[in-house]
Amino acid sequence: MEFFSAKHVDKVFATTKALSDVSISVNQQSIFGLLGPNGAGKTTLIRIINQITAPDSGEIFLEGHKLKASDVARIGYLPEERGLYKKMKIGEQAIYLAQLKGLSKHDATRNLKHWFEKFEIMPWWNKKIEELSKGMQQKVQFITTVVHKPKLLIFDEPFSGFDPINANLLKKEILQLRDEGATIIFSTHNMSSVEELCDHIALINKSEKIVDGPTDEIRQRYKQNIFEVKYRGNYEEVEKNLGQKMKILAHSEEKNENRIKIQFLNGDSNNQLIQTLLPVAEIVSFEEIIPGMNDVFITAVEESNKSKTN
Repeated sequence: MEFFSAKHVDKVFATTKALSDVSISVNQQSIFGLLGPNGAGKTTLIRIINQITAPDSGEIFLEGHKLKASDVARIGYLPEERGLYKKMKIGEQAIYLAQLKGLSKHDATRNLKHWFEKFEIMPWWNKKIEELSKGMQQKVQFITTVVHKPKLLIFDEPFSGFDPINANLLKKEILQLRDEGATIIFSTHNMSSVEELCDHIALINKSEKIVDGPTDEIRQRYKQNIFEVKYRGNYEEVEKNLGQKMKILAHSEEKNENRIKIQFLNGDSNNQLIQTLLPVAEIVSFEEIIPGMNDVFITAVEESNKSKTN
């Protein structure tokens, strides 16, 4: 079920086109990856969703109605540029920010202490932000983003500044928030996190959406008929049997088994590769290589840039 959508959004700053006819649809209780190179237009779209700026044309919908000013209280936004007051005590600042989102002081204090204990930063309640490490400041910023239990959460590079242990903690919390009913828009350059977390992605490049779909389907869409095979046998005989229809991309020989990476040049079936190898090799394992989101990102952007220059 669609929870959020942007339809045909355009935005121009002076002579720079930031967004050109961009549409996205985010299902309820899902994690949606908003991806793209620096300067592609992602942050502009996020700022429009948060009503920080307005589109020149196009519409934004939340739960079936056009986004209105009061909806900002239903949104939690963690920007890439962090903005806590360094001289203010952490607890006081967190309560203040929670009250801006509509919580009473009592509810804000209760909810915040729950999160501070969960993130093991309760002893820092009366410290100033400038006394915290960057990672601990990130935890406080995350807490102030989710404390009012918003229905729509927008995270822009949420793992920036985190060590692997705390990044993993944050991933678990993001998944828990989704399981508890939140819908999440997630913007990052960390493609491994996209593979772990995102159900669906849209890729924006030079103001235009160039890729959109379920994460697994997109990875399948960009596969290149490449297979990795472990086998026992003579490499020269294997190479001879493969012939011209299959290109060897890599090969390594070990004591008991060899490894070979092969690409079909004409898209033949997996069975043909197996049948070609069986007379000259004992197959130990056979795996199709599905590209990761990092490879998809690079390929899609390069193809888009190439098409714009032709």
